[in-house]
Amino acid sequence: MSTPGFERAAEGRIRIHVLPTKRFKTFAVSLYAGAPLQEETVTPIALTPFVLRRGNASYPETILFRERLEELYGAGFGFDVYKRDGSQIVQFRMDTINDAFVSTDEPLLESSLAFLGETLTRPALENGVFKPKFVDAERDNVRKKLDAIINNKARYAGVRCVEEMFAGESYRLNALGKREALENLDAAVLHDSYRKWLSEASLDLYVVGDTTLDEVRSIVHKHFDVAGPGHSPYTYAGSEKNEGVGNPHIVKEVMDVSQGKLNIGFKTSIDYADDRYAAALVYNGVLGGYPHSKLFQNVREKASLAYYASSQYEPHKAFGTIQSGIEIGNYDRALDIIRVQLDAMKAGEITETELSQTQAMLGNDLREIRDSAFQMIHHDFGGRLSGRERAVSELIEQVESMTTQQVAEAAQNFRLDTIYFLTGKEGE
Repeated sequence: MSTPGFERAAEGRIRIHVLPTKRFKTFAVSLYAGAPLQEETVTPIALTPFVLRRGNASYPETILFRERLEELYGAGFGFDVYKRDGSQIVQFRMDTINDAFVSTDEPLLESSLAFLGETLTRPALENGVFKPKFVDAERDNVRKKLDAIINNKARYAGVRCVEEMFAGESYRLNALGKREALENLDAAVLHDSYRKWLSEASLDLYVVGDTTLDEVRSIVHKHFDVAGPGHSPYTYAGSEKNEGVGNPHIVKEVMDVSQGKLNIGFKTSIDYADDRYAAALVYNGVLGGYPHSKLFQNVREKASLAYYASSQYEPHKAFGTIQSGIEIGNYDRALDIIRVQLDAMKAGEITETELSQTQAMLGNDLREIRDSAFQMIHHDFGGRLSGRERAVSELIEQVESMTTQQVAEAAQNFRLDTIYFLTGKEGE
């Protein structure tokens, strides 16, 4: 069943998704451009939106670009680069006031979509390629972002755990690319990569606000020139899921740190499209998703073995992680008590309080989706990625009716894959 409210069409290669509503005083716009997550393209694709945000053909300098956003009554413009399963996705976002609420004769939705379309398809150029000053500056910016991961040891440990879990797959790659590959990306090389990316990317445009599908489609027809030069556009496809081996790969890495970072990875066959998805959400919530969870209460609060302890579940790639910060000498004790929590989950040793509080928290999280235009877009796009669209109301009902037995069965499907420990020199 389609997510209620979204109307869909296509204009050329762009799939259009419109939710007509008068609930919001703004237009929320998201454009998703998806490509395969690959070693040879991950870095230029990651760098591209940083350069595109510096200027377009009509506003070729950054100050002019930003002034145009101010002219659109302070329209917001931003982007994210991330990975989902085997895909690298660039998401552009715009947030624009509905012109019905301001004194203007300018159609702000069309002007905003025209601005986005031009930024995507007609970037600022110099001698037929990207402006070298933009590429040089943004290459340094991306390099600093990659360096910042190493400097944030908790984040670094999370990245390294995932790298070890998926060492033989493209998912090991950072969505921001590889530091060493940045050096080879000059203005000409990056522009060539951009043109190929734009001609082949999978494109989804979302608009939520007081508009119609026909209006958005007409605007896209006028302002988005994304016809490809004969290439086949990318199609999202999920990778094979598995439950892991159960015999974990143990990795210990030594750095100059005073606090150890213990991260644990699990693999599962339960992904977003699986009938057991809601059970996996509740499993993660009880295990380590909230302050009342087993990890927080037993590892951090009662045993005082961790500065932080939590869990996460990534449903598109179908894996879970535990992240904790511990004293280096407490590695064995912390790992033992974490294993106790995992075994308790599989045995169905879940209190009524743990279950009911998790259901309440998840229910609130899901209800909040309906209060945010961008969260509704994000939720709908997640369904498009997985091939299974889920109504928020359906998920809420499944979560709130979940039984301990169903959660235990989901827990049995999460199997240990990797134990990663970032330790200091004294831990050698």
